[in-house]
Amino acid sequence: MSNFTKEQLKEIEEKIIFNLKQVYDPEIPVNVYDLGLIYKIDFEQKDPYLYVTITMTLTSPACPVADALIDQVKYVTQAVELVDEAYVHLVFDPVWDKEMISEEGKDLLMMNGTMI
Repeated sequence: MSNFTKEQLKEIEEKIIFNLKQVYDPEIPVNVYDLGLIYKIDFEQKDPYLYVTITMTLTSPACPVADALIDQVKYVTQAVELVDEAYVHLVFDPVWDKEMISEEGKDLLMMNGTMI
């Protein structure tokens, strides 16, 4: 397959985001995307393969479920059709804070009565 068009990559990115919104931090009733833990989704094309790197952080470097969350993010990214391989790049700069939560995420927290 030849290189993907910008439109195709945008469509793949939207599917990845949809899947990421199914991954929840077990301590907070909001998905990792709306929590603001996903910093970047990068694509690298090496014919005929499409590699995706998710740059993400955690709410805390001491997160007890870090490995499970990273595994889930990788799994749901690779589950998207046309993605051949996914990598998760974990960073702590910039440090996550609650201002990174999307409006949708803030609404979910409010509906659940959760304060962070």
